[in-house]
Amino acid sequence: MPVDTGLKTFVFFLVLIIGGVVASVLYSVSPALGVLMGIVAFFGAWLIASAVRMIAQWEKAIVLQLGKFQGLKGPGLFFIVPLVQNVSRVIDTRVISSTFNAEGTITADTVPVDVDAVLFWRVFDAERAVLEVQDYAQSVGWASQTALRDVIGRSTLADILSGRDKIDSALRTIIDRQTEPWGVRVESVQIRDVTIPDALQDAMSRQAQAERERQARIILGESETQVAAKFMEAAKLYEQSPTALHLRAMNMLYEGMKDKATTIIVPSSALETMNLGAINMAALQNQLQIDPKTPTQAPQAPPPPVPPTPPSPPSGGYLPGQI
Repeated sequence: MPVDTGLKTFVFFLVLIIGGVVASVLYSVSPALGVLMGIVAFFGAWLIASAVRMIAQWEKAIVLQLGKFQGLKGPGLFFIVPLVQNVSRVIDTRVISSTFNAEGTITADTVPVDVDAVLFWRVFDAERAVLEVQDYAQSVGWASQTALRDVIGRSTLADILSGRDKIDSALRTIIDRQTEPWGVRVESVQIRDVTIPDALQDAMSRQAQAERERQARIILGESETQVAAKFMEAAKLYEQSPTALHLRAMNMLYEGMKDKATTIIVPSSALETMNLGAINMAALQNQLQIDPKTPTQAPQAPPPPVPPTPPSPPSGGYLPGQI
């Protein structure tokens, strides 16, 4: 509903009431004069209400006089000459957002994509927006869609996905160059969504996964190289100081035996390499020689001789030499 609808209605009834009061007074004097005054009051109220116009702060009114452009009116309250001037159109000068898309457009690397974008624009010259183009809003939409298809056709899929800022800037330049003669200025263009076929999405997903796996393998190899280099440095230091190697080995055994429920099996070759077995045996022998309280075992006496077993008697029950 226009802003001035209520105002025009109020002015119409106000003038009509005043004219009706005057017509009633004249009717008491002369009925014919009263009826004529009533008709004049009705048409006068309609003309005065038609002359009063009011528009909002963000609007501009295009005033034509006998079909020719007279000028811009507003914002606020203004008056026109009834039957001679008329307001042909009211232009909104605020920033307007409109969406547009390009479906099934082929990129430079022959990939079909669907692109959705949003355009922010405003009318900076209301006179040209009305006089130079029939429907500036629809014309801006068609120009935006055509420019989007042109930019997509000259760009690859990688550029569209990763270089949206460049695509937005190129679109803004192309659309603004075409709409500026219409009194329309493009504020910004933003690509909202890019849709590609499902099969291509699966292929790109597999490619990204393979690339991540390759990077992981490279990082793992570099880590192994760094660890091996550090081990070589440590080996050189341990070669110069065997005591440090023994202390490190004992520390590793101690760290592993902190938990009482842990059993550690160390190969004998590792003990010989670290001289841990020789060190422990030498410490035990020194303890046995030095400690006087260590009990010693006495030599055991030989067992007593076992007497021979007498022979069993013969079947007659007598031994030889017995009667």
